Amino acid sequence: MLKVLKSGLYTTLQDEGRFGYRDKGVPVSGIMDLDVVRNANILLENETNAAVLEITMTGPTLLFEKATYIVMAGAEFSVTLNNEPLSNNKVHKVKAGDILSYGKLLKGFRGYLALKGGFQSKVVLGSRSQYFPITKKGFIKENTELPYEECLDFEPKISELKSNSFLDETVLMVSKGPEFKLLDDMQLEQLFINSFTVAKEYNRMGYQFNEKIKEHDWSMLTSATMPGTVQLTPSGKLIILMKDGQTTGGYPRILQLKDKAISILAQKKFGDAISFKLG
Repeated sequence: MLKVLKSGLYTTLQDEGRFGYRDKGVPVSGIMDLDVVRNANILLENETNAAVLEITMTGPTLLFEKATYIVMAGAEFSVTLNNEPLSNNKVHKVKAGDILSYGKLLKGFRGYLALKGGFQSKVVLGSRSQYFPITKKGFIKENTELPYEECLDFEPKISELKSNSFLDETVLMVSKGPEFKLLDDMQLEQLFINSFTVAKEYNRMGYQFNEKIKEHDWSMLTSATMPGTVQLTPSGKLIILMKDGQTTGGYPRILQLKDKAISILAQKKFGDAISFKLG
């Protein structure tokens, strides 16, 4: 077991997501910055869908009760194993009784902890991703114990990878959404020339921004949405749905983020700036 001595701000178990249930109102959920986690699982020679810990802004303190191998990815934290510093995107051996401690957040917003074989939590509707009320708990609390398989001997084919993190990128590549054609020239200019800063309203469900574009009075029926859908409210506010976002919405869907853009946005926090580019 992995014992959670301190849980951090918002730590969850996530895999690639829960698919096939959106017609029943169940979000995809899953890893927010998917590319960095795929590389971590490659280093550990895990299945691509192996479950990891997603660590938001303030990290946990963890006690390993069995030997294993780990990789950290995504946001950069000051992390120590038994008070010795560790780096991202590299395989580290962990012994029974070792303590992994997350310190200060240095860059980005969401970090990931992968281990050999992945976390072996309960599968619900085809996924281990936490999302209340589909799963009993929406996040990991102090003194939680997380199951994993012991690994005493592992010789990785690749022990370290160059980071593919998007922590410094600010341009979100997008495609046109179903209601893109409703935008007028002023709205288009505001959308693609201006930059937008992350507002206080942002989480795994969606991101809002401080700046607005020109208001509108369009009406539409509630329609399907997905992670990365950019909605425009009547007041001109932009809302970008993320992995735990609703499956339908009544606001015009003016843009759709590319997969890489979702990873870039997942690493942004309050006050960070982004811009949009069609591609």
